[in-house]
Amino acid sequence: MTIRPIAQDDINDVLALMALGEPYVKPRTESDYWLYAKLFSTTCPLDVRDGQLAGSIIAFRSQDNPHEIYIQDVMVHPAFRRQGVATALLKEITEQAEEWNCRRIFLTSEPGNVVAHNTWLARGFENVLGDMTEGGVQLQSNYKGKGKHRAVYEYRLQAGCGTTPSQQ
Repeated sequence: MTIRPIAQDDINDVLALMALGEPYVKPRTESDYWLYAKLFSTTCPLDVRDGQLAGSIIAFRSQDNPHEIYIQDVMVHPAFRRQGVATALLKEITEQAEEWNCRRIFLTSEPGNVVAHNTWLARGFENVLGDMTEGGVQLQSNYKGKGKHRAVYEYRLQAGCGTTPSQQ
């Protein structure tokens, strides 16, 4: 297992990996991944196993609130699921967040993505209280625009304490 930042040479592999996550994870454009590799690589780790891309997280440090990191996409290749890929990638994000003295890592998920909901709760994230509930999941209406309701999850960090979102 090798955890490393995304690089421009990884773009096609990341596009192919993200396409496996539809309908909940959708690949961005080549230009987007070029920017991630050029400008945000410290929060966009890849997990490479036996020469194959096993997983990826695309995340960003907030420019409005530099004590937060937002995870945009998480994808683990189906052949590598339940092998600790997401946990290893989250550990990398958490270590970077702690280095920057961040206080919160957060992400959103679409309604109905039960697998994601269970994954985030198992790794210590909390489903943020919303203004509506669907299938027992708290949603915030219009979070990403009109009609785009999302579940919001957060993991609170205590700077310097060494906490890591992990499977419990």
